[in-house]
Amino acid sequence: MNVNRQEALEYMRKMVLIRRFEERAEEAYGQGRIGGFLHLYIGEEAIAVGAMAAMKPDDDVVTHYRDHGYILARGVDPKVVMAELYGKTTGVSKGKGGSMHLAAVDRHIWGGYAIVAGHIPLAVGLALANQYRNLPRVVTCFFGDGATNNGTFYSALNMAAVWKLPLVAIVENNLYGMGTAVERASAVSDIFKKAASFEIPAVQTDGNDLLGVRDTVRTMVEMARAGEGPQLIEARTYRFRGHSMGDPQRYRGKDEVEAAKERDPIVLWRRSLLESRLATEDDFRKIAEEVEAEVETAVRFAESSPDPDPSELCANVLVPG
Repeated sequence: MNVNRQEALEYMRKMVLIRRFEERAEEAYGQGRIGGFLHLYIGEEAIAVGAMAAMKPDDDVVTHYRDHGYILARGVDPKVVMAELYGKTTGVSKGKGGSMHLAAVDRHIWGGYAIVAGHIPLAVGLALANQYRNLPRVVTCFFGDGATNNGTFYSALNMAAVWKLPLVAIVENNLYGMGTAVERASAVSDIFKKAASFEIPAVQTDGNDLLGVRDTVRTMVEMARAGEGPQLIEARTYRFRGHSMGDPQRYRGKDEVEAAKERDPIVLWRRSLLESRLATEDDFRKIAEEVEAEVETAVRFAESSPDPDPSELCANVLVPG
């Protein structure tokens, strides 16, 4: 495999961190400690970890609202991310964004966005700004399959193609837009083919194959960086939890979910590392112990952090003049 031992273990650690972080967030939500909406990334971890590994630190990231995975894969401290989910003042967005609006300016993560497909034009605008300023940065924009049925997907990518912007659009096709299967909502079930409307180079990849994601994103990012214009990747995956915590999941059976778990990206990566002798069971045990301690620290930090003062309600809020 085109990966060394250090990289391999770091990828594993990040995927396990995302998984365990979200499991604890799920528990806290059930206890009423986290409010609002909570959309879990469980089952899709290889996309965030693989994509972040393929990018440069100052490349820009714009995401949808299933956003915990990207910010953790980018190396943001889990304590401030968990505090944000708890709505605490120590959170990455001072408790004002919550689960759906995570951002970390110092890591070039410009936010999770709640409006389906509404962030794609923002990513295009950011790519235009980078091009205008002659900055060698690429913008990656993550969104789900459902976003590709929205008009802003077409208008934004059209302009990106016209201006040959340094943008890589990454569609996380987890086969359902909320509770609607892709084939019931889209005339084209192979999402990457939609890029043909704009003559944008596009590929489909296995979103549960970490190295496959990393190498595909790396290739497309460098093409965009070299001035070849926007690129599109469809990463096919599956979410093991519902659309959000309030989803009864009546649209799919338990057998389907259990069958999908046979291709759990963490299990697949673990198997690959054992077969290639890049890691041992002791390595995995150590990672699990370290991650458990780190997530427990994050939970304690969030629970002990203060709530925002009411006087902060309008601070850092932009009101157009």
